[in-house]
Amino acid sequence: MGVTSWETRALLYDVTMETDDLLRLVTTTMPFGKHKGVLIADLPGNYLNWFAREGFPNGSIGKLLALMQEIDHNGLRDILKPLR
Repeated sequence: MGVTSWETRALLYDVTMETDDLLRLVTTTMPFGKHKGVLIADLPGNYLNWFAREGFPNGSIGKLLALMQEIDHNGLRDILKPLR
């Protein structure tokens, strides 16, 4: 059985979801760039996909961006509604 894109991304970016990561997506704002000040959960898909192509930043912000990109890519944004 091959490695899925999620598994590959998890290996490359150490993207594992912690219990409170979903809450962080709806409470953490983008600290830099074009969408500075926007909640990570509200970032547009094309911006998240750009990071997926070009590389996520190191640290916790990169982990959150990678998680949000995966959620968006799979059409799962609605799972964040109860946390807002």
